[in-house]
Amino acid sequence: MRRLMLMFFFIAICKFGFAQELPIKKEAAFKEGEQLTYKLKYGFITAAEATIKVEATDMKFDGKPTFKLVVDARTSGTFDVFYKIRDHYDSYIDKTELTPYFYQEDVREAKYRRQDKARFYQDGKKVVANKGTFTTPTTQTFDLVSAYYFARSLDMTKIKINDTFKLNYFLSDEISALEIQYIGKETIKTKLGSINCLKFSPSIKPGRIFKKDSKLYLWITDDGNRVPVKAQVEILVGSVTLEIKSAEGLKYPIGKG
Repeated sequence: MRRLMLMFFFIAICKFGFAQELPIKKEAAFKEGEQLTYKLKYGFITAAEATIKVEATDMKFDGKPTFKLVVDARTSGTFDVFYKIRDHYDSYIDKTELTPYFYQEDVREAKYRRQDKARFYQDGKKVVANKGTFTTPTTQTFDLVSAYYFARSLDMTKIKINDTFKLNYFLSDEISALEIQYIGKETIKTKLGSINCLKFSPSIKPGRIFKKDSKLYLWITDDGNRVPVKAQVEILVGSVTLEIKSAEGLKYPIGKG
C-alpha cells in the first residue's frame, strides 16, 4: 500500500534527463498558499486521502530563501480500520532553482514506524541521509515531494508525442530514476470541471501489485498550473485511481496562464 500511495501522490512529469540539467520556466507554476487535496480510490471505494501544501517559511539554506512543501497522507473508511496510514512529509526547496535542500518524513503505517531525514548538496552531487552518503548522477536530484513541484515548472514547449523523460530522485537508501512517456492531449471531467490535460504514461514494474501489461496513466492540466488531476492503473485485482478533490490558492485560474 505504501509504495502505491507514494507513486500516485508524488509521481510527476519531467523533460529531457540523463546527465543533463532539466530546463524550468522563468517562474514557478505554484505559489505560497497553494493547497491541493486528492483521494485514492480502489474501485469505487475511497482508500486514502492526501493534502499537499506550499507554505511560507523563513528557513534558508546557504543563505538562500526556500519554499516549504508539506504532504499529509492517510487511509480512510474500511482501509483505515485494517491498515491505518498517517504519513507526513516536509521538503525545503530553493525558490529559484526549485531543487531540494532538506527532506524529512514521519511514516506511520499500521505497526511500522520510520523517521528519515536527508540533506541534498546539489553542487556536490550527493545526498547525506540517515543511512549514509549517496552520490547523485546530476546536480538535480529530488525527494519525491520536491520532484512533484519541480516537474510542474518544467519548460515543455518542445514536447512531442512519444517523447520520453527521466527524473532522478532519492528514496530511503537509493537513487532511482523515473521514466515517463508523453501520450498527447485529452479533455477529462474532474471535480474542478472539464479540463484540457496533457496525458503521460509513467513506467511501472510488474510484481506484487501490478500486472505484467499494466499501464499507469497521468493527466496534468494544460495550463500555467500544471496540476496533476487524475492518475489510473490496473493492479492484480481491480484498479486504482487518484482524483483531485479540491485546489486552492492556485497561481493561475484553471485553464489559463
